[in-house]
Amino acid sequence: MNPLLSFQSVSKAYNDEKILDGIDLQIESGHFYTLLGPSGCGKTTILKLIAGFEQPDDGTIIYQNQAITALPPNKRKVNTVFQDYALFPHLNVFENVAFGLRVKKKDKQTIAQKVKEALALVKLTGYEQKNIADMSGGQKQRVAIARAIVNEPEILLLDESLSALDLKLRTQMQYELRDIQARLGITFVFVTHDQEEALALSDYIFVMKDGKIQQFGTPTDIYDEPVNRFVADFIGESNIIPGTMVQDYVVNIYGQNFDCVDMGITPDRQVEVVIRPEDIILSSLEQGLFEVTVDSMLFRGVHYEICCIDRKGYEWVIHSTKKAELGAKVGLYFEPEAIHIMVPGESEAEFDKRIDSYEDSTHA
Repeated sequence: MNPLLSFQSVSKAYNDEKILDGIDLQIESGHFYTLLGPSGCGKTTILKLIAGFEQPDDGTIIYQNQAITALPPNKRKVNTVFQDYALFPHLNVFENVAFGLRVKKKDKQTIAQKVKEALALVKLTGYEQKNIADMSGGQKQRVAIARAIVNEPEILLLDESLSALDLKLRTQMQYELRDIQARLGITFVFVTHDQEEALALSDYIFVMKDGKIQQFGTPTDIYDEPVNRFVADFIGESNIIPGTMVQDYVVNIYGQNFDCVDMGITPDRQVEVVIRPEDIILSSLEQGLFEVTVDSMLFRGVHYEICCIDRKGYEWVIHSTKKAELGAKVGLYFEPEAIHIMVPGESEAEFDKRIDSYEDSTHA
């Protein structure tokens, strides 16, 4: 099955500064994709290229098997919800949503029906005559989405469109965005720098840094199997410790061998060991795998964030529902499945091949 949209070696620079560096990506119909990364990594530029607001310096953009690199925005089956919503303040809700349909010279009956359906989808039935200036941030967000979907795009682009909302409203809109996407069945491409938001919303995530895609996969893949230190650090919190691969399923940390679930790495290879804070248990010294000293503790609402120092001076972060005593010497315990091995310098393709080999072996 051919992808709905693909980038083939796409590059873009502004004032001699390369923003995108040979990007290859594929987007299939009917999924929720997120471009995730820090400011300046190129994610919004990808959105502009999909919409046709910018042209690539090199490479090709393919849509439904046809090159659209030079196709103007109004000829693309794409709509955008901007960060500031870009609503018309002098028009009421109905006219804001109807604007694109009027530009296309649709008849009054068609406009009325489509606006009604779009407003019902975003739960704004009865708001047709309301002034934009009198609406809350969440309501403006819904109007912007309604205005975009009323034109029946095949791809909806959302550029950090939840960033202006407060935390509670932002969480509510995450649920609503997922519900809208599921009901419409169209492709969403969402831009954010918020890791939790990306994990909550997405079917698939592109993690970006310095104009390159670092890793592509499902939220579970990205979180549980980060391909490199940047992804492991950027997606949630991680304990990253130097280690040496002894053999398949055995890694050495601080001179002590630990069982793990990784394979296909050359013995004696220097590796990075990733263990998530929620996968570590504070235990007695007798039950622990090694000893640490509790250094600090913060209450985060759903858990305590506990920092411990080991004998090598490394700081371990643990998420626990139980308090710890400052200065106490305790044990750290984790299961082999909690250990994830990263090989410095390994490409995403090499990483994927290694993971596939492991999965094949477990199902053999």
